[in-house]
Amino acid sequence: MSTILRSTVGAALASAAAAVLTLTAPQASAAERPAAPSVKVAPSASAETKAFAKANPAPTAAAATVCGTGYTLNKAIPLPVGTDPSLRLATLFSYTNSGKGCAILDNNYGASQYMYLKVCKVDGTGCDTDSGNFSEYAGPVYVSSIACAPVTAKMGKTSSSLYINYSSDYVFPCN
Repeated sequence: MSTILRSTVGAALASAAAAVLTLTAPQASAAERPAAPSVKVAPSASAETKAFAKANPAPTAAAATVCGTGYTLNKAIPLPVGTDPSLRLATLFSYTNSGKGCAILDNNYGASQYMYLKVCKVDGTGCDTDSGNFSEYAGPVYVSSIACAPVTAKMGKTSSSLYINYSSDYVFPCN
C-alpha cells in the first residue's frame, strides 16, 4: 500500500472512531448538569459586588462555604484594585451572619503565593489574622463587631515582594 493511501485510510479510520465516540458518549445536557452554587447577596451590596457574584457564582459560593453556613455576601473586591475582574490575581470577599463578619482572600493567581489577611473591630482591637503560603485562600478570618471593620489583604511572591497590598476601613457595612 502506498504511503499516501495508508495516510488517507488512517485519517478516515481516525475520523470514524471520533464520530463513534461522539455518538456513544454525548455531552450532558444543560438539564443534567449540576446547578451552579449560589450565595445570598446582601441587598445593601454595591452594584459591582452584585455583578461580580452573578458573573462568578462558583467562587463566590465556594468562599462563603469556607466561612461556614448561613453567610451573606457583602463585598467582592477584585484585586489589585482597578483590575478587570477577569484578570484579577485575588478576590477579597466579606460575608456576614447574624452580626458576625467573615473575610476570605481568594487566590486567583493559580499557584501558591504568600498571603496575609487581617480584620479587626473598628477600634483596632479583636483582630483575627491568617498568613502563609496558600494556593487557595487566606482565611477565613472573623470579627464579632462588623460595623466599619478594617481589613488588610496582601499577596505576593514573599512577604517583602507584594503585588497586592490592600487596606480598607469599610469591608463590612457601617451601620
